[in-house]
Amino acid sequence: MLRDQSILEQTEKTADLVDILSSRAAAAQASTLLKALANEDRLLILCQLVRGEKNVGELERLLGIRQPTLSQQLTVLREEKLVSTERKGKFIYYRLASQEALEIMQTLYRLYCADTNE
Repeated sequence: MLRDQSILEQTEKTADLVDILSSRAAAAQASTLLKALANEDRLLILCQLVRGEKNVGELERLLGIRQPTLSQQLTVLREEKLVSTERKGKFIYYRLASQEALEIMQTLYRLYCADTNE
């Protein structure tokens, strides 16, 4: 009986450890995403990409962000796998590639951009 209790306690400790490790991994993943979003230019870029794919020239015109800064921020978003690219002729188009980022952007839009007169 004592041995069964010891095995049960060890199993519970192992399950707790797995839960902690799983939670830690999820927290690290969320933290990485939030760090990538913690920049006004990147948020503006993602806000435009929620509406559909755009090339650098289109983003530059829509956002008023100069090309060097825009390219730098797109690189960060691409490295974090929040956007993907596709070459069409001589242009490279960017699109949202992360479901998590899409859901966060939709929530931010609802909280900060939606018409509050409804």
